Amino acid sequence: MNLARRFLIYIYCMCAWLSASSQRNARIEAYVERFAPVAVAEMRAHGVPASITLAQGILESGAGASDLAVKGNNHFGIKTGGDWTGPFMLKDDDAPGERFRVYADAAESYADHSLFLKGRSRYASLFTLPITDYKGWARGLKAAGYATSPTYADRLINIIETYDLARFDRTASSAQPAPTVLASSAPQANAPTPSASTERIYRQNGAYYLLARPGDTYRAIGKRWGVRQGSLRRYNEQRRGYEPRPGERVFLSKKPQRAEKRYKGFYHTVRTGETLHAIAQAYAMRTRTLYRLNRLSDNYIPRVGDRLRVR
Repeated sequence: MNLARRFLIYIYCMCAWLSASSQRNARIEAYVERFAPVAVAEMRAHGVPASITLAQGILESGAGASDLAVKGNNHFGIKTGGDWTGPFMLKDDDAPGERFRVYADAAESYADHSLFLKGRSRYASLFTLPITDYKGWARGLKAAGYATSPTYADRLINIIETYDLARFDRTASSAQPAPTVLASSAPQANAPTPSASTERIYRQNGAYYLLARPGDTYRAIGKRWGVRQGSLRRYNEQRRGYEPRPGERVFLSKKPQRAEKRYKGFYHTVRTGETLHAIAQAYAMRTRTLYRLNRLSDNYIPRVGDRLRVR
């Protein structure tokens, strides 16, 4: 192949790449940046490719902007079904007024998505595929009835390829932990040690936390993990008498002052029902820092649409 022809091919490929890149959506890229660590953690824990989890979250939740995601923290359009005993919200879908699961936060939604796929026999064949076979997973999800749209698989594949989500699948066998790690009860440096527990813990911004079980109290959690009840309340900035709700984050170690460095210059947009404490928990940071960074008065009440610095 002569040099001129090679040059023309190079120019063509560059133009095609630039055209594809220009069509990327900034909101989707922000969504990927925020939730990729969680998707990778779920992949390592349960074997669902991170690319598939992210693409489904983007497609099902409109990159976190849908009513289900905003009001119910439901990023995957999962309905209540016969085994769900938690809260729900009504929304018209295939039929009017269908019931969709409501979660305490997005992390719980991601965890439930993994368990939803892993716990149903119709998806069992997907777990025999290579973790990097996102096309097989996308087509298998459609064939198994996850969605009714005939183009569902193609849309997932397009999202994965447009935003190069497959790069996260390649971390499955890497020894390097993701920025937010979903860990088992295996010992880690500075990690809380369970007595006889097999529940999973998460690690974000250097702090460890778990998702409260139904009936959990700070005393019960502290007993399981060898942490004083008073320390748990301090770590989670909670008053005496308050007990965690099912699915709520409970930090087992002290949170840093600010959010992770990758959030420098980032603004959190307040959503319906959010409190400053809930926002601080979501970013594994201290509530007082939100007041200081944003120069808020002590009587400030968050309003939907307010933009707050977290770093």
